[in-house]
Amino acid sequence: MAKKTIITAAVTGAGETTEKSPHVPVTPKEIADAAIESAKAGAAIAHIHVRDPETGNMSHDPKLFQEVVERIRESNTDVVINITAGGGGDFVPDLDNPTQGGPGTDIQTPKERHEPVGQLLPEICTLDCGSLNFGDQVYLGPEGWLREHAALIQESGVKPELEIFDTGQIRLANQLYHDGLIDGDPMYQFCLGIPWGAAADAETITYMRDRIVEGASWSAFGIGRMQLPMVAQAALLGGNVRVGLEDNLYLEKGVLGSNAQLVDKAVGILEGVSVEPMTPQEAREALNLRKFEN
Repeated sequence: MAKKTIITAAVTGAGETTEKSPHVPVTPKEIADAAIESAKAGAAIAHIHVRDPETGNMSHDPKLFQEVVERIRESNTDVVINITAGGGGDFVPDLDNPTQGGPGTDIQTPKERHEPVGQLLPEICTLDCGSLNFGDQVYLGPEGWLREHAALIQESGVKPELEIFDTGQIRLANQLYHDGLIDGDPMYQFCLGIPWGAAADAETITYMRDRIVEGASWSAFGIGRMQLPMVAQAALLGGNVRVGLEDNLYLEKGVLGSNAQLVDKAVGILEGVSVEPMTPQEAREALNLRKFEN
């Protein structure tokens, strides 16, 4: 029997990518369509951010999330919905007054980050497990905020995907589990290659894999040119995988791709290492996801 793994499609993200590729979905309809097309190409999970339909910039508007989720659900396309809850953590110090946030700062409380998740009850949502030097800015995730946020997710019954950007964040994620704030077997996502977090290579994946809670599931992805190589590496090391335009715009050097094309490429890579993609229902069973009546 061939080994199986879960493909997640992260279809839009929050980065300034809309001017770099015409394939990056912006409106709720475009984002929902990208999730549906990715599912048909072989993705079991669709990871959802939303954008301001007028500007293409990041948005936290629960109404935009609602439209995306409703469009996916009404399409009768089977896919596990994973809503981001990691927005509102960007801090850019004002150089004249570094105690204050300058242009580009976007901070939300844990309650605000959780609002779309609590309203829409997707099967999965993300929980970013710490602070990080994220390029020129700092992503803020203090321990107290994470504990509050984890408790809100736990109360909702949604499964948290523990986003790990550096090795110390595994220790914090594990502690949340041991302190009873994560129910069931934890689900980790290793986010690799982001400046200045953990590197995108097999050694880093192995280090992280070997330090998570026993019995947990895990996935890994790389950004940019490391996205597709990390599909093979993660699968060979026993994990699940993620592709999509949130993390990478190119099918190959100089060739822009769509989300569905990236998923299709991942399916081909997995076939090359004798791994089959799970169906959405197989992913639900593997991750022990709670069923909500929508």
